Amino acid sequence: MKKRKLGNRNLEVSAIGFGCMGLSFGYGPAADKQQAISVIRAAVERGVTFFDTAEVYGPLTNEELVGEALAPFRDRVVIATKFGFDLAAFPRLNSRPEHIKQVAEGSLKRLRTDVIDLFYQHRVDPNVPIEEVAGAVKDLIDEGKVKHFGLSEAGAKTIRRAHAVQPVTAVQSEYSLWTRDPEAEVLPTLEELGIGFVPWSPLGQGFLTGKVDATMTFDSNSDLRATFPRFTPEARKANQAVVDLLSDIARRKKATPAQIALAWLLAQKPWIVPIPGTRKLERLEENIGAAEVELTSDDLREIDSAFSKITVQGARLSEDHMKLIDR
Repeated sequence: MKKRKLGNRNLEVSAIGFGCMGLSFGYGPAADKQQAISVIRAAVERGVTFFDTAEVYGPLTNEELVGEALAPFRDRVVIATKFGFDLAAFPRLNSRPEHIKQVAEGSLKRLRTDVIDLFYQHRVDPNVPIEEVAGAVKDLIDEGKVKHFGLSEAGAKTIRRAHAVQPVTAVQSEYSLWTRDPEAEVLPTLEELGIGFVPWSPLGQGFLTGKVDATMTFDSNSDLRATFPRFTPEARKANQAVVDLLSDIARRKKATPAQIALAWLLAQKPWIVPIPGTRKLERLEENIGAAEVELTSDDLREIDSAFSKITVQGARLSEDHMKLIDR
């Protein structure tokens, strides 16, 4: 597995990480625990060293799962987790410094570790100055409980203000061929400041794999996509054009649409590390294989040119979710 550095803070990880959320939460009922542990361990065996979780996934159960699965390999892997929600009043945010420190203690226990490699603020809290948030994480770093500070779905101004107090190692936001929001301001800011970027939902919540069509139904109790405008049957039908584009390139490259979607992200910048998630061994191997797919500058121009003629239908998240995004 190829390695990449997240920005200039010296955090080296596998070029493809593993997003663990879907094992417990978000895309249907939780996976069988033993199945989930075995897919995480299979990822380690295949060279994946970067695993992403959060307190809110489950809540709490995903961190416990990741902690148990990775305990035998702790010295070989980088574990990222997140703070920032008030679990007692979800989806209210809480990034008060004392709360951040409480969350860190709970995460350390659930992850069965004495240090969190990368601690992200999950969503920017408009009620707490970002300088105070950065200061609280700086304290945790000084105490040896956290190694690196990250932000998720933060805008360029917030990133700059946080970075001035405690250097930010990575920013995590949704980014994929059909969700290009970070390109305008966030990616240039990260390049300037030497910060890495971790795209979540690099496969468009499964849509870019070509395995989600207009007839599929999503359980409104357990699958977030049931509430996302981009996943209405009409939007899926209209957005099939994006999958067709990926499929055309995939056929030529003897790859899959998912591999082209991930390879496209890897080709954007050397400090971008996508974190696809899966419950299945064959999908894990497919995702890892994307690191070997080479897209030439001609391929990338062709993809951009074809994509520019497609209008993606529907907002990427529900209205309530979009209210939590820092712009």
